[in-house]
Amino acid sequence: MHSVRRWEAWSGRLALLAGLAIASVAQAANDPLDSTGGNEPINAHFDSLTHQTWVSGKVAPDLCFSFTLPDEWRLTEAGLKAAVTDADLTVGLRSAQELRDMPQSDLATRDAAVLQQDYEELLGRPAQSVSLSSDAGATRWSATWIDASLPSASHAMTIETLIVPLSSEWVLELSLSGVETQEAYKGLAQHLLARLKVQGRSACRS
Repeated sequence: MHSVRRWEAWSGRLALLAGLAIASVAQAANDPLDSTGGNEPINAHFDSLTHQTWVSGKVAPDLCFSFTLPDEWRLTEAGLKAAVTDADLTVGLRSAQELRDMPQSDLATRDAAVLQQDYEELLGRPAQSVSLSSDAGATRWSATWIDASLPSASHAMTIETLIVPLSSEWVLELSLSGVETQEAYKGLAQHLLARLKVQGRSACRS
């Protein structure tokens, strides 16, 4: 009876999480970036001339980041949401201090290991497939769970996060969800990474 209850709980958690994200992408496990390291909020501005949204965030007095997104995006509690589609971008930060107990050799792979742990604790079982790869200066972490109770045709759910080291003390987590197709997802992720800039004190606005 105990194993039946545990399986029902697992299926319920999967169904709930699958309802929050499409099978190919999902939000990051880390807290959303309502504000960055020094309590500085991220900013977003839509430029109607270039049809791009300019996004910037301040991690510390001497560390900022910025990137652009195609078309109009609006700030939300979790990050940003596209104005005319269902796409969402969750933006999170994690400090080296939070990752100090992980054995991996660099911040990005330590962060990936923590994300893995977070999701496996949430879902109550390990992923059937895990991938870690490099992409335009970022580390792409993804994990897949397969279960017959999932609503997708493949009965699989893949969660993916782009991890970008900003310095020796901070990593940035970027997670896209709600993108209609895998092709559109890849194009948007490539656009974001190609335009992501890490800036020092002189470029950080006070």
